[in-house]
Amino acid sequence: MRPSRGAGRIPGPDTAPKHRHVDAGDTGYRKDLAARHINMIAIGGAIGTGLFLGAGGRPADAGPSPFLAYAVCGVVAFLVVRILGELVPHRPSSGAFVSHAREFTGEKSARTAGWPYFLNWATTATATADITAAATHAHFRSLFTDVPQWLLALVALAVVLGADLIPVRYSGETEFWFAIVKVAALVVFRAVGIVLVVAGQDVGGHVPGPATVTENGGLFPHGLVPTLMVVQGVVFATVFGRLGAPGAADVMNLVVLTAALSSLNSGLYSTGRILRSMSLSGSASKCTGLMNRGGVPYGGILLTAGFGALGVVLNHVMPGEAFELVLNFASVGVLGT
Repeated sequence: MRPSRGAGRIPGPDTAPKHRHVDAGDTGYRKDLAARHINMIAIGGAIGTGLFLGAGGRPADAGPSPFLAYAVCGVVAFLVVRILGELVPHRPSSGAFVSHAREFTGEKSARTAGWPYFLNWATTATATADITAAATHAHFRSLFTDVPQWLLALVALAVVLGADLIPVRYSGETEFWFAIVKVAALVVFRAVGIVLVVAGQDVGGHVPGPATVTENGGLFPHGLVPTLMVVQGVVFATVFGRLGAPGAADVMNLVVLTAALSSLNSGLYSTGRILRSMSLSGSASKCTGLMNRGGVPYGGILLTAGFGALGVVLNHVMPGEAFELVLNFASVGVLGT
């Protein structure tokens, strides 16, 4: 009896079974975004609402030490982005890091990376924190003072959702202007901050400088634990309002409102595409991979926006504490992802 062809052979590199990864790539998408749109969508997601609203009262709890948290998180973020920078030229994909996890380590890794990312955006940043921030700052405007905060949150979600469901070239243009406003505000605020420290300008009865630290308990006036809990930013309008510049606080309030809408827009954009990549590989429901004729993955976008109901409910039940509650939870989600 003749042995079958190949019997007794030891599988070599050319005959051994290989891992096959399935990826949606850019199938179905329209490449209508200019470089400036892509850059601002990325910046819009990186500069979140928490940078503006997240730590309005936290310096009082942790002292001046939050800058250490910024430094540590910044180094980690830099290393992660450098790694992603090596992967993207290897194979650009709308599935981003989820797609690369699938290619190199399998579908389980892609699922493990993708679902926490989606849940982080959906339950905290996109659905709750951002719309809460938008509603909170809209409330500061005299025009909306008497409008319930939950209703303002619902309007914010509806506006940005509508912008994300239109063809990508229009939503990209919307995000470009949203993001550029907060980038410009950060540049201006940094310049003003440097001038205040160098000139020793009095701000609401306090002169910024080394004495602010040394005369008030040092870097850790309340211990180390509060510092570990602070990974967000500062409300910039506490500063401009005290400088006495007419209308400055109102302008910064508008900037923060724009920042919230920008972050919400960026979150819907990215999660919609991550979910489509996972859907086409079998790691998410088929409905999350649905795409319209304009090249917009509306299935994933609608699922993410659906979590906005949580934010609306929180703004109805506990409008004063909603943002801080979900922001603390978001910090855990970011680290997990």
